[in-house]
Amino acid sequence: MLSFRAASTEAVAALVDRVEGSATVADDLFAVAANLRSEGALRRFATDFALPSEAKVGLVSELYDGKVDAATLELLKDAVSRRWTRSRDLADALEYVGVVAAVRSSRNSADQVVDELFAVRTLVNDSADLRNALSDHARSASDKAALVDSLLDGKALPATILLVKQALTGSHRSVAVALEEFEKVAADVHDRDVATVWVAQPLSDDEARRLSEALTAQYGRPVHLNVVVDPDVIGGVKVEIGGDVIDGTIASRLDAARRKLAG
Repeated sequence: MLSFRAASTEAVAALVDRVEGSATVADDLFAVAANLRSEGALRRFATDFALPSEAKVGLVSELYDGKVDAATLELLKDAVSRRWTRSRDLADALEYVGVVAAVRSSRNSADQVVDELFAVRTLVNDSADLRNALSDHARSASDKAALVDSLLDGKALPATILLVKQALTGSHRSVAVALEEFEKVAADVHDRDVATVWVAQPLSDDEARRLSEALTAQYGRPVHLNVVVDPDVIGGVKVEIGGDVIDGTIASRLDAARRKLAG
């Protein structure tokens, strides 16, 4: 989801190890992350390694005791006691851990969370009106959240709805980018990678199984497939996983042939 370095990587891993599945904790962590991003002095104080941990823990307790869940407060105390490579890493880490907490709150439905986030991302990418409504700075956060509720209430898991609302906060370049990053975290929580697959026609269950098995063998851990049906593919399969693109479509071969002839 985010690129952490050195000490921050270790700090994030430790926080992820201890966070439990809880929508309440996730919501708390998202709120504190937003608070840290908007309050530079607080962010710098909380990540100043030269200050004693007791002082930072004391400030966190003073600010958040009674305002967040007890489990959240313990995580925050742990977080400010750790070393961070960059000041901004703390807020990014708390959001990341919040995403993990939200996904874990879905228990054994992490795959469904990935599918639902992908479906919402596809809808956002395909609908300019929806994309503009969700990114409109003139609309209040509560108005955008109500729009998400109207679209997803009763149609998606609570964890998915919580993550879609978090995607609206502007912590990523766009709503679609945030949703894609959250998909990856949701898959990673259950030790999976995510592959986006473009095909001309829907894959059968057997085709999807065989493709997933082949990618699993190649990448060393289970792969969750997000399938996009695109008539422009003509035939074959295009797969994007991590930074790799495997393009075996007829369209790509025709394009290559045209370029060769033109050259």
